[in-house]
Amino acid sequence: MTDDLDPVEPHDSGVAARLNWLRAAVLGANDGIVSTAATVIGVAGVTNTLAPILVAGTAAVVGGSVSMALGEYVSVSSQKDSQEALIEKERQELRDDPNGELEELVGLYEARGLTPATARRVAVELTNHDVLAAHLSAELNIDELEVANPWHAAFASAGAFAAGAVLPLLAILLLPAEVRIPLTFVAVLVALTITGAISAQVGGSSRRRAMLRLVMGGALAMAFTYLVGVLLGTTGIA
Repeated sequence: MTDDLDPVEPHDSGVAARLNWLRAAVLGANDGIVSTAATVIGVAGVTNTLAPILVAGTAAVVGGSVSMALGEYVSVSSQKDSQEALIEKERQELRDDPNGELEELVGLYEARGLTPATARRVAVELTNHDVLAAHLSAELNIDELEVANPWHAAFASAGAFAAGAVLPLLAILLLPAEVRIPLTFVAVLVALTITGAISAQVGGSSRRRAMLRLVMGGALAMAFTYLVGVLLGTTGIA
């Protein structure tokens, strides 16, 4: 159906960067929802006592947030180092052989379908405007002003994870014992449906597929951990 797709078409690097950040935030929230829900429901399969559920849930929130932050920091730091190395390499090449670099730029635009005359005119005008930016964009698809920031990524990822983790933790702690597990299960599936719709909206993909993937994955995670908790409880291991 045509209304099932909402294409997002970023026309500048700033919009693309914001979309990437939003995608990371949605994924972080999804991880927080699923991992924390699986943890607390697994413990609830062993006991109805709130204390161990609270301890396990809090540990899942804190540990998951720190893990997400560290993972994003390391990953984005590597990306940042690579980008900065490429920028410095291009800057050095422009110092050593500016004419050769201009010819390379002309060739790149010709390869994209411009006539030789037009390609040269574009290359010369962009070189006169900002030679480094022209080469970074054409050769490497990098914007010098938008090099990845590992600290921003770390805090955003940790915050998104913690925000997503709050729902299942509060649900299982605040709901009455007799309906605690099924209603937490339902609340988590609703939250995953919403995050799936948001991720589809951001990425311009099918809402139905995105929501189905998240809901099925979350349901399986919670079902497995609950069954493990029940088995551990009934066998006397826990």
